[in-house]
Amino acid sequence: MQPRCRLQGAILSSLASKENLRSIYAMLIAVAMFSLMDTTMKVLSSHYPAMQVTALRALCSLPLVCVYMLYRGAFRRIFQVRWPMHLFRGALGIGMLTMFAYGLKTLSLAEAYSVFFIAPTLITALSVFFLKEKVDAAQWCAVAVGMGGVLVVLRPNGADFFSIGGLAILGSAACYAVSAIASRILSRTDASEAIMFWLLILMAIGALALCAGNWVPLRQQDILVLVALAISGFLGQLAITEAFSMGKASTVAPFEYSALAWGVAIDWLLWQTLPDGYTLLGAAIIIGSGVYLVRRETVHSEAEHP
Repeated sequence: MQPRCRLQGAILSSLASKENLRSIYAMLIAVAMFSLMDTTMKVLSSHYPAMQVTALRALCSLPLVCVYMLYRGAFRRIFQVRWPMHLFRGALGIGMLTMFAYGLKTLSLAEAYSVFFIAPTLITALSVFFLKEKVDAAQWCAVAVGMGGVLVVLRPNGADFFSIGGLAILGSAACYAVSAIASRILSRTDASEAIMFWLLILMAIGALALCAGNWVPLRQQDILVLVALAISGFLGQLAITEAFSMGKASTVAPFEYSALAWGVAIDWLLWQTLPDGYTLLGAAIIIGSGVYLVRRETVHSEAEHP
C-alpha cells in the first residue's frame, strides 16, 4: 500500500504544482494587461476629465464582456441579483476609477501603484467588521505596518503628504477594498458574470450622467488608445479570474505586486521618470505587509479546513 500511496501523492503534488505554475503565468499576464490599461487611462486623463475617463473605461469594455457572456450563455442569470448591493458597487466603481484617473494626472504609474498596493491590507481590516473574520494581533500589526508604508510613499516630512493626487489614489484603494468586500458578499448568491456585467453597466450609466455637462469630444488620435483600453481591460479580467480559479491565493496573489516593475518600466519608456527612494521604500513596506497577510490568511484557512 505504501508505494501506491506515495505514487498517488507524487501525482497529486505534480498536478498541484503545474496548476500553481499556470496560475502564476496567468497572474503575470493579468498584471501586464492591467498595467497597459492604466497606461491608457493616464494618457487619456491628460486630455479628458477624470469622470469621462471612467465612462470611457466602462463603455469600451462592455462590447467584449457582452460577447463573452453570450459565448458562456450567462445572460439567463443576470437579472437574478441583489440590486442594492450592485448599485452600491457601481457607485464605488465610479469613485475608484475616477479618483485613480485623477491621481494619474500628477503621479507616475509607479507612485500610484505604490499607494494603491495598500488595498489588500485594507481588505483584511474591513473583513473584521463586514465579514466577521478573525484577525489576530500579528495581522493587525501587519495592517499598521502597511499604513506606515503609505505614509512613507506620501512623504514623511509633510511636504507632499497632502498631495491631492496621492490622496486620490488612497481614496481609490479604499473604494476598491470596500468593493471587494461587497463582491465577496454578492458571490454567495449572484453569478460572477452578473457581478462583472452590472458593475460595468452601472459605472457607464452613472459616469455618463455625471460627466455629460463637461463632456470633451473624442479626438481621432485617441481611437487606438481606446481600443487598447478595451482589450487590455478585458484580457486582464479574464487572466486574473483564471489565475485565482486554478492556483492557491497565497501562491498567486504576491505576483500581483509585479505591477510595480511594469510601472517603473512604462514610466521610463514613455515619460522618462523614475521613482525616488521614498517611493521604493514605502512600496517595499506595503508589499511586505501584504504578502505576510496573504500567507497568514492561507495558513489559518488550511488549519481550519485541512
